[in-house]
Amino acid sequence: MSSLEFLLFSVLMVLVFLSMVLFVLSGQITVRRLRKIPEIIGGLGVEYIGGWDIVNVAQALALPRSWMAKLNDSPLAVLCANAELLCRHTNRFDRILANIFYWMLMSAFVLCVILVLFNVFGLWAE
Repeated sequence: MSSLEFLLFSVLMVLVFLSMVLFVLSGQITVRRLRKIPEIIGGLGVEYIGGWDIVNVAQALALPRSWMAKLNDSPLAVLCANAELLCRHTNRFDRILANIFYWMLMSAFVLCVILVLFNVFGLWAE
């Protein structure tokens, strides 16, 4: 394992660990409170597996509002959380937490894909 590969893998593991911690915090602080609001019950998006609504909420709060508005007007609107509704019922701290969590999760995902592709194509020096 080269030193660059080890460094990238170490960064990936730190990102994954911090994402897991922020996932739990976001679920306990933000989504738990949102689930209790009757107006929002249908606005958290489809939950494929347990906890997926936490990622839906983070995505809705982290992506630009213009993107979410286009997504909410599309036939796929059922799959994602309603950003406009969530913004009305969250505070600044919730949005900052969602942004940090979502972009850290996406960074970990992209870095993981890059490491796998480098490994598949043999781009690491032996």
